[in-house]
Amino acid sequence: MKIVVVDDDKLVALSLKTILESTGKITVAAIGDSGESAVSLYTEHSPDVMLMDIRMQGMSGLEAGEKILALDKNARILYLTTFSDDEYIVKALTMGAKGYILKQDFEGIAPALEAVMRGQSIFGENIISKLPVLIKSKTQFDFEKYGLQEKEREIVELVAEGLSNKEIASELYLSEGTVRNYLSSILEKLKLRDRTQLAVFYYTDIRHTEE
Repeated sequence: MKIVVVDDDKLVALSLKTILESTGKITVAAIGDSGESAVSLYTEHSPDVMLMDIRMQGMSGLEAGEKILALDKNARILYLTTFSDDEYIVKALTMGAKGYILKQDFEGIAPALEAVMRGQSIFGENIISKLPVLIKSKTQFDFEKYGLQEKEREIVELVAEGLSNKEIASELYLSEGTVRNYLSSILEKLKLRDRTQLAVFYYTDIRHTEE
């Protein structure tokens, strides 16, 4: 996997390069220190994934992400930041970023990059918990597109709202075992791994159907 790392702290960028390349699975093609350099480096290297900070001097990572996605709508952008500001999270989601993780989770960076390469969206647990509040609309999800039945639709919405299997069972007058079976079927249909990915998928798909 070829990536570009952009962070205005050169020490952080170099540390990331060392850590990620030590896995033997990741090559850091270039390092940038600004939003402007992110755009030019993406054009020059066409990386599999852009690993990018948000707050930088001059053009921010979010602004750079918008420009990159305008150039290539299939660009994979994974934001790595110390900030979990609500405004940043919503912006990253709605622009089409593939992930938003915090620098504190250093050990999770390489797995997150690999997951993004597999087509998954990666958002930390503390960010997932904010989604129902940050993104209000739920009416545009294209359930028919994914072949979900009525009961499966109800479960998807309740998972996206943050309810546990026990709470969903109580809400829909089902057993927890039945909810688990429904959830397994839903994840298989949508080719997702877990309920966290389901919540992210639900909200990011809304973004696409509203465009």
